[in-house]
Parts: sequence; structure tokens; C-alpha cells
Amino acid sequence: MRHLLLAGVAVGLGVGIAAGGAAADDHELVVGAAIAQSGFMTPFDGVPLKGLQIAVDEVNAAGGIDGKPVKIVYADTKSDPAQGANAAIQVLEQGADMLVVSCDFDMGAPAALIGQSQGVVTFSLCAADPKFGSQGIGDFAYSMGMSTVGEGVLAAEWAHEQGWRKAYILKDTVVEYTKSLADHFKTRWDALDGTGIVGEDTVNGLADDSVVSQISRMKNAEAPDVIFYSGGGAAGGNKVVRQIRAAGIDAPILAGAAFDGIHWMDAVPDLSNFYNLSYASISGDDPNPEVQKLLAKHKEKFGEPPVSGQYVLGYALMEVWKKAIEQAGSADGAAVRDALDGFDGVVTIMGPTSFSPDVHMLHDWPLVIRKVTGGKPEALERQAPSEIPEITY
Repeated sequence: MRHLLLAGVAVGLGVGIAAGGAAADDHELVVGAAIAQSGFMTPFDGVPLKGLQIAVDEVNAAGGIDGKPVKIVYADTKSDPAQGANAAIQVLEQGADMLVVSCDFDMGAPAALIGQSQGVVTFSLCAADPKFGSQGIGDFAYSMGMSTVGEGVLAAEWAHEQGWRKAYILKDTVVEYTKSLADHFKTRWDALDGTGIVGEDTVNGLADDSVVSQISRMKNAEAPDVIFYSGGGAAGGNKVVRQIRAAGIDAPILAGAAFDGIHWMDAVPDLSNFYNLSYASISGDDPNPEVQKLLAKHKEKFGEPPVSGQYVLGYALMEVWKKAIEQAGSADGAAVRDALDGFDGVVTIMGPTSFSPDVHMLHDWPLVIRKVTGGKPEALERQAPSEIPEITY
């Protein structure tokens, strides 16, 4: 029903979209980026977009995909889900053979549903909620992000390896990603030997100006070995992490990939004893040499390092789309979808990459464990989750 309704939006707007993209020039391939170019999602969407731009430059320099050059066309969602469908329609009108949508299930789903209704393969840059895929969107929807299942499991396992046994879970309710991440951390933590949860609470990192009541409950609980906070970004840093530290709570804080990068760190000067998952270190110390090479390319093209490690996801996206087209012998949406669903350990910059008809998101990539001391981040190691439970949607 959602697909029919959103397809109806296109008709109602008088938009003629051909299934599978309608490239004005059959001698080129078009990537349609229906993402946030303004608003709070800009750091999350803009960073991987730059990795995609680097990859497109390399593909074109090498002769394109099956001899066809690749270009990117853009439409701004303005960080508003309600604008997502319109943005998708705009880039499809410009001949998009593939849609690229926002880095979150809530933000990217409206655009992805338009792609689904038109039979166009659609990738979120880094949506992590498992519903972004064949179950929640449809069989043409994929994400280059590590799922909240994989993130939550990895965070719990790594914390357990540090000897931490008592966890306090602070669940951010701002979007599906933050809620799902906390849930999967808790599930894996409960399954690990000798671990316990000394407290749980919720917060909305965007809406709550103060977390005084949450901090009061945290201080009255048994002292934790680690605080797991599922939020991220500037709002999570300024409204939550900063206030936790200002309250004199010095326990280690562990977070997911939404705290990747440096764009939020000014909100918490001299932050220490903070850890988070990251797709890639931007400090020049990533354990993956291929990521180090890509970091140098980013600096050369844009004159500065990326503000988060998510730039590798846009690069990996072009790697998988190129390989899928080459395997399919066509950029047709259904043919590319079938090729992607057969990926089993295909090599990308992030590691072996697999999809199937039921799994359109990554669950077991190795991520960087990042430590922040005195406001300065460093990469500790790359690690993958040891086991992934059965995925529920």
C-alpha cells in the first residue's frame, strides 16, 4: 500500500518516471543522490557522498562502467522525511539508474519507497536499522551501513573484553537507529557471561534540552563500569555527553558509529574516557592500509580530511554497484538487484561484502574502535562481531 501511495504521489505531481531509470543519455550511467544538503542530516549524508564522488572520478578515469561514464545528480531533502519522496522524483526525472538516499531509515525511507515503486535499486548511504531493506522497504532497497545488530553486538563484546561487567544503558529515542542500537547492545550484553545491567533510561537527544533527571537517576544507581549511550552527533554530544561529564560522572562512555567524526566534539572540550565505533579513522592511524590511501585521496580532492569515517561507505557503494552491473551485464534495476543478492564475500574497501534476497544490509564488517582522550581521537583496533543473532524485523 505504501508503494502504491507513493507511486501515486509521482502521478499526482505530473511526473513521468520510467521504471528502472530514464536516462536522457543511454551512453552514461546516472546516480541520483536524494539526500540532505541542508539541515541536521547534512554531516551524515555529506561525508559518504564525498567518498562516492572520489569513486566516480576513479571509475570514469578508468573508462567508466562497461564503457559508460558515471555522473551524479542531486536533490536536497532538507533533512525532512516529507521532502524525501519529492527529492527522489527529481533525480529520477533526471535519469537516475540508481538512487542514493539518506543515512537513516526514518530519513531515507520515503525516497527509497519511490525507488522501490519504480524498480530502481536504492542504497542508503549508511542506514543501520535492519528494517531498511527487503522487509521494511522492498527488494530494491539496500544499505551500505553496518546494521544496529552488528554495531550493538560488537560494542557489547568489545566492552566485555575490557573487563567491564556492569553496564548502564542510556537509550536515545530520537530515531529508529538509536532505539534499535540500544536494544541490540542489551540483548548481546545479557547473553555474555558475568555481565549485568545496573540501570536503564531513555533520552531524546534532539528534543531534550536538559537531561538532569536522567543524570540524577544515573548517579543514584550502582556505579557502572561502562555507560552505553545509543545517540550521536552534535545534539548527543552537547545535550547528553557534555552534561554527563559536567555532573562529575567519569565512567567510560561507549557509543556507536553515530558519534563517528569530529563535527560534534567542540561541544565537549577535552572529552576523555570516551569510546565509539567508527567506519574509518580520520586521524591517519587506521589499521586498514586501503583506508589510509583513500584518506590521502580525500585530502587531495577536497583539500582537507573528512569530518567522519563514513566517507568510506560512499566509496564502497560505488565498488558494489560497479561489480553488480558488470556481473549483470546491464544497469537494469532487476538485473542489478539479482546480482547484488548473489554477492558472497565480494571484496570492498571495508572488507568482504555479502547480500542475499533476505539480507540487504551488512552485519559483520570490522569496525574501528576509537578512543577519545583530552579531546583527541585515536584508533585502537579494527574488530568484527563474533556472532550475529537471528535478525528480527
